[in-house]
Amino acid sequence: MTDERRPETPAEADGTTGLLTALGKMMKLLRERKGLTQKDFGQLVGYGPDAISAMERGVRTMRPEVLEKADELLDAGGLLLQAVPELREAMSRVRTRHPEWYRGYAALEAEAKTLHVYSNQLVPGLLQTEDYARAVFAQWRPLLDEETIEKRVADRMARQRVFELWPSPTCSFVLDESVLLRPIGGRSVHAELLEHLLRIGNLRTVELQVMPMEREEQPSLDGPFNLLTVRKVEQVAYVEIHTYPRLITDAEEVGVLRERYGLLRAQSLTPSESLDLIGKMRGRL
Repeated sequence: MTDERRPETPAEADGTTGLLTALGKMMKLLRERKGLTQKDFGQLVGYGPDAISAMERGVRTMRPEVLEKADELLDAGGLLLQAVPELREAMSRVRTRHPEWYRGYAALEAEAKTLHVYSNQLVPGLLQTEDYARAVFAQWRPLLDEETIEKRVADRMARQRVFELWPSPTCSFVLDESVLLRPIGGRSVHAELLEHLLRIGNLRTVELQVMPMEREEQPSLDGPFNLLTVRKVEQVAYVEIHTYPRLITDAEEVGVLRERYGLLRAQSLTPSESLDLIGKMRGRL
């Protein structure tokens, strides 16, 4: 409980606070000398004023591309570019620090041989973009402070390294169509998310399917769940509601969810049909 009340930022967790704070102060000084507001500068580098403020205060991990653009836009003469290698190294050391109630599952997910996910509420964390994840956490109730939001976003993005592994786990996702219609974060965030889903859905190790809203049958109205194969052959399930998690290891209970997932996949659009649908949704924005 203490960890949840007094969370560490990603920088605090990995000892990079000093680096991020120093870079933030330098960028702020150069920005003000250039006569730019945080809003003006944010528009030039593709971030909102709140994000720029968080970077300048060292509570949000600065992106290398922001530092590279800042060096040119603020006439730093290569000063900020000198710190890019150190920043990339610091980012590579980011240590995932999930909420206490989630850590057991996160450890299993990182080692899973196969991963199957059904979601009918929002896009699963493994498929979210950074801005979509930030919008989700910003709407959390009770409200999370800015540091906690940034920590959670960093943790969520770190989980997606599973797609970069080789051999990569075999992953499948079934998303209810309603999830793709809900524009969490606004139009631009929604458009970026759909483009991201198209990229992930085209990976050889991923099958992405959409359950159309027009289907008259739905075998899992109880809610979302995950199925993981761990330790070579053992399959477990994970369900969560209102941050109350349950890791299911009983073979009979896992079997029930496995059967539901099979029915979901059978009644959903095929992966190619699903990507076509997502592409049309993106085209309408």
